[in-house]
Formats: sequence, structure tokens, C-alpha cells
Amino acid sequence: NQSICQARASVMVYDDTSKKWVPIKPGQQGFSRINIYHNTANNTFRVVGVKLQDQQVVINYSIVKGLKYNQATPTFHQWRDARQVYGLNFASKEEATTFSNAMLFALNVLSAQDGGVFSLRASHTHFLHK
Repeated sequence: NQSICQARASVMVYDDTSKKWVPIKPGQQGFSRINIYHNTANNTFRVVGVKLQDQQVVINYSIVKGLKYNQATPTFHQWRDARQVYGLNFASKEEATTFSNAMLFALNVLSAQDGGVFSLRASHTHFLHK
């Protein structure tokens, strides 16, 4: 697993009941160190966030092909899945940019996969031996 970026952000989820953004783990305020890890063997990507304070994992999220990543403001970005809406409140614009570039890179790699890693490798090999 290779880290393709690191940024500091607080990890939030949208609470439908109160219509507010709340910390992903109740009572867990403060910044986490957020990495995007690239598993080069099977070409998958994960967002992993660890609290700076106590090293607790607050998010371990598998990035899926077609995920809509929304840069709502220069320092607040969000995405959703079937269950909830996630938000990252970054420590700085620079860190937000670093993270979004890595996220968009991951999404590009995933969307180029079509039939998965195997067909990519197969077509690559085929091309080499023409």
C-alpha cells in the first residue's frame, strides 16, 4: 500500500435529522491525518483517516469508480454513498488541493479500468507482443 497524499482535515458526516454536519465519531472533534492509499497489486484506493490526538482510525473508506467528489468550498469537500454524505474540513486550502488532486487521480485510474485490472494487463501484454 502506497500513500499518494496526506492532508489534515476533520472528518464529518451529514446528519439528516438535525440537518447539520457532525463529527464522524460522536464527540471526536479535531483534525485527523488523512491519506489516500493505493494498493498497486489490485489497483484499489482507500481514504484512511487517523486522529492526530489518539491515533484512532475515524475513516477507512474504499473509493469506488464513479464516486462524485464535490469541492463545495476551497477547504470543505464532500462525497456521498448510499448510506451517508461524508465531508472533509481541511486545515488549509493547500491541503485541500493536494487531497482533491489525489482523489481525482484515483477516480481517473478507476474509471479507466472498465473490465478491471486483468483486461488492462491483458491488453497491455497483447500490445507488447504484436
